[in-house]
Amino acid sequence: MTGPEPPRPDVDLLVAGAGPAGAATAIRAALAGLSVVVVEPRTTPIDKACGEGIAHSAVAYLTRLGVDLPGRPFHGIRYLDSTHSVDARFTRGPGLGVRRTTLQAALMSRLTALNIPVLPTRVGLITQTPTTVTAAGLTAHYLAAADGLHSPTRRQLGVCAGKPGEVRRGLRQHFSVAPWTDLVEVYWSRLGEAYVTPVADDLVGVAVLTSARGTFDSHLDAFPALKRRLRNARPATAVLGAGPLRQHVRSRTAGRVLLVGDAAGYVDALTGEGIAVALRTSAELVDCIRADRPQDYDAAYRRVSWECRLLTASLLWARNRRLLAPHIVPAAARLPAVYRTIVNRLS
Repeated sequence: MTGPEPPRPDVDLLVAGAGPAGAATAIRAALAGLSVVVVEPRTTPIDKACGEGIAHSAVAYLTRLGVDLPGRPFHGIRYLDSTHSVDARFTRGPGLGVRRTTLQAALMSRLTALNIPVLPTRVGLITQTPTTVTAAGLTAHYLAAADGLHSPTRRQLGVCAGKPGEVRRGLRQHFSVAPWTDLVEVYWSRLGEAYVTPVADDLVGVAVLTSARGTFDSHLDAFPALKRRLRNARPATAVLGAGPLRQHVRSRTAGRVLLVGDAAGYVDALTGEGIAVALRTSAELVDCIRADRPQDYDAAYRRVSWECRLLTASLLWARNRRLLAPHIVPAAARLPAVYRTIVNRLS
């Protein structure tokens, strides 16, 4: 006797999450000729505490996907501490400061234009056969899990790999003020880092990354130069938080489920490469499922993201060393060519 027939797939790809990683995965898959459904229980546009600076390479990739992305260009990165300042200007074109809600709306518009359904429900229980995966009442050939930093899918699959370490979190707020520079500024102090990203002609976003407890306002006290800049600026949004930032995974593939974006593991927001890495790896994910070789995805993910992950982990290691941390910005100021090379490599 033979067993019951496996369920016939409703779609080629089911995507869990309509954030940047999930939406970009769905768009690329649809452009490649796959049938796609996105599952997203949150009301869009989805906001998130992030730096909101998109690297030039990521802007170019989104443009190729047909995503119309408004924003304010920025032309490099400036590091500052209490006594040093060093600029690294981009050589291949500007990045783009974009409100997270604006980015989300642009991605949703593209999903709509491609007739990709977005179902307002949760993934729920995931079951698999050798050839299909079923979740949210649908059966697909594959599931791309892009459900965020604290991915329920990752937990359900049992691929989390918790490791002890310093817990860092992010807090973000916008201020109504004209940007005072065409760069993203990163202020360093003992408390952590404060990122200032111009996102409109009259608006900047400020994101503080730290392991210290406290409020956004109390954290700003650690950055007196930035606080002076914002003295007469009116807060334009409420404070939004995210974290813990560090997320470890044992594998980014579990059968026919592939993890992408923050769900695939996260080091830190220190180098601002979250969206760029998510886009690069989402392209690899689609290529692997088109080839029907999900087993190749983890290696592909590591191949296209290793440089960013290594740099971020190394910089975070130095940041967490009491004797090394105060020398990060001075070292960049003493070796500006090296600093420019690293920044442009990442962008």
